[in-house]
Amino acid sequence: MTASPELLDTLITGIESGDIIPYLGPNALDGVTEKTSGNPIPADSDSLILAMNKGQPMAPRLMYEFPRAAMNLENKKGRKFIERFLTETYADKQWTTSRLHQWLAERSIPYIIDINRDTQLQQAWADRPHVLICGIARLTGQDFRYRIYQYQSGEYKEVSADQADVTLPILFKPMGTPLPDPNFVASDADYVDYITELMGGFAIPPFLKEYRPGKQYLFMGLRMTRDTERMVLSDIIYAAGEPAGWVLLPNATDKEKRFCDKKNLVIVDADWTELLDKQVAEAV
Repeated sequence: MTASPELLDTLITGIESGDIIPYLGPNALDGVTEKTSGNPIPADSDSLILAMNKGQPMAPRLMYEFPRAAMNLENKKGRKFIERFLTETYADKQWTTSRLHQWLAERSIPYIIDINRDTQLQQAWADRPHVLICGIARLTGQDFRYRIYQYQSGEYKEVSADQADVTLPILFKPMGTPLPDPNFVASDADYVDYITELMGGFAIPPFLKEYRPGKQYLFMGLRMTRDTERMVLSDIIYAAGEPAGWVLLPNATDKEKRFCDKKNLVIVDADWTELLDKQVAEAV
């Protein structure tokens, strides 16, 4: 499907009404750079592996996907090494503002899913009370694979699902974030644990399960080629509407087309910049 003006209008209207839920992947951070060096933020699998390994490629079998490479280094250096790397990358460095995240923050969107581990949306919502749901993995004594934080008066406070004010905007970060506490789903072992509990219904709070039936999704900045990302989204969008959503996906591969057809997702031959450019053009 092409990105006709009418379709883009429908997607924008749906996002603003809350009927279409934005779902952000690594390429949603395209254009974000470190303020001091000008280097792009590591977000996709290859750039994360290189950043984690001090700029050096790893063995081809490890370069296949970030969770596999993270598992290898976790086995050698410990889980704290992965946590420290992601925290230093996303919390300790200063990044320029993402155009897409700023655009989303300017709208009163009730629910956003962001599988990146950065803090762009948290910073954009710094003046807005909201609920943060952060994915976790491999924690003993924990029945669920999430933590819920409520942000008010400039700080996060951990709350239970029953305590969360679900009338506030909700940001779901299934792969984690360094703020307010470093919680990440990163290595193969993390994903095995998290996806198992996601399939069993223990990685999504009850209020989101009640909210999501019939909703549709707009995937932005996400290629549909990575197995771990595809398994995560399949369970997160359970009970979606008809169609389940749209994928802004230029030059889709046959593999991506087959997966999207299976999941009832409509591929739009465009990327998220076209969505924003249309809004800019109409505002002039």
